[in-house]
Parts: sequence; C-alpha cells; structure tokens
Amino acid sequence: MRVKGRAWVFGDAINTDLLAPGYAMTLPPKELAQHCLEAANPDFAREVRPGDVVVAGDNFGLGSSREQAAISLHTLGVGAVLARSFARIFYRNAINIGLPALSFDAVDEIADGAALDLDLAEGWLKRGGDTFALKPLPPHIRDLIAAGGLMAQLHEKMAKQRQAEGSDA
Repeated sequence: MRVKGRAWVFGDAINTDLLAPGYAMTLPPKELAQHCLEAANPDFAREVRPGDVVVAGDNFGLGSSREQAAISLHTLGVGAVLARSFARIFYRNAINIGLPALSFDAVDEIADGAALDLDLAEGWLKRGGDTFALKPLPPHIRDLIAAGGLMAQLHEKMAKQRQAEGSDA
C-alpha cells in the first residue's frame, strides 16, 4: 500500500470543527468537504489533490465525535494523515472509513508542499533523499483500508459468505 502526494502541514490541536465546521454540517458530504480546514488554510479544499498527505502535530482530530471530520478529508482524496498523535475517536473514524492515519514523530521534518512517498505496509516515508521510519499498519488495518473502510469490508465479507452458501446448496 503506497501513498504519494504533497504534504499539507498543520500544527497541533487541529480539531473536528476545523475539519468539518459546525455551520456547514447540514451540507451533503461533497459540499461540506469544501469547507475542510478553511480556517487554517483557505486554499486547502480547493487545491488538495488525490493522494496528498495531511501532516500535523499533537492531538489531531480532537473535539466532537463527528465522523464528518474524517469523511471530509477522505472525500477530498487525502491519501493519509500523519500526526504526532491523534484524538482516539478521530483515529477510529478515519480507519473505519478507509483513511490511513499514522503516528509520526518527525512531523517537524516535513515542509508544506514537500513530495512524500509512504509505504503503509513496510512502514517508511520518503521525502527527497531522506527516509523516515513509520510504524507499519497491521495487516487487519491494511485489509480494512484496502476494502474501502469497515462497512465496505463488511459488505464484501457478506457477499462472499452468501456466494459460499449458494455454492454449497
């Protein structure tokens, strides 16, 4: 599992209201995503490209349990989120929708706009000629992300089970 894209660097304590602002919560997901991180970087939602990587400091995703925070990043095509630490609920929401979220201590080594190449299975990040170690995602989490999230994985398993039951008849 590889992710390649530009770094979008943010600081500590990026909260769910920055990711999915309360005033826009009644909008459909694609429209809500257009407000993602606008208070921290007004250009983010307009300029982020599929595969780009959000890099942040401590306690990324703190605040409410709104899953729209992770959904907005995923909807915009963010390939992964690297942070020194995550709020528990945001981390779980991200993984559940298939958005890789990885703890990364060397966030200060990554500049905004840097070209990044991550290998989620092997556990490394390359930036230019530098390689940084990442804790690889466990196989069951990689499988969940590859399936497109928890619900997609569940539907896939149920379809296989129905198919196996049909072939036994």
